[in-house]
Amino acid sequence: MTTAIWLFLLFVAFTLLITWWSARRSGGASAYFAAGRRIKAWQNGLAIAGDYMSAASFLGIAGMIALKGYDGFMYSVGFLVAYLTVLLIVAEPLRNSGKFTMADVLAYRLKARPVRAMAALSTLTVTIFYMIAQMVGAGKLVEVLFGLQYQYAVMTVGALMIVYVTFGGMIATTWVQIIKAVMLLIGTSILSFIVM
Repeated sequence: MTTAIWLFLLFVAFTLLITWWSARRSGGASAYFAAGRRIKAWQNGLAIAGDYMSAASFLGIAGMIALKGYDGFMYSVGFLVAYLTVLLIVAEPLRNSGKFTMADVLAYRLKARPVRAMAALSTLTVTIFYMIAQMVGAGKLVEVLFGLQYQYAVMTVGALMIVYVTFGGMIATTWVQIIKAVMLLIGTSILSFIVM
């Protein structure tokens, strides 16, 4: 087996170990859904960064720059600036209101049932499209590494993700995102250093 396959299997084994550790620590709904409120700010920040610097973002932006040149680069800057703008305009007033989600704020001001239904529908819609892009990339990676047919590669990755979330809950999900963020930051720093 090649080095890439060994590194991939090592990463999967390590993240499954984190899932097992998280499952042993999770006791009750609060620990499962909110990590028992034990995640520190820097951990949450790294987890959000890991989600934001995902393969879809890196591959999508690299493809956009390859196809569109400078306009593709400006597109990447645009969604970064938009994310920060949303944080400043939405996140602070949300925190000041004592609510946790936009649905909470809108349900407080409007009829709760339709607001929550639309919030759930929009969340599922965005998540499904985001997950499709992630699964395509992950399926292709597993297909190339192990020589599986594409459908089986996607099913394998999907089953692995279900195991992470079902057994590990929010603690495992957060720590997997933290590890991903650290790996992406180290990898891009090394690549930047090599390019310079």
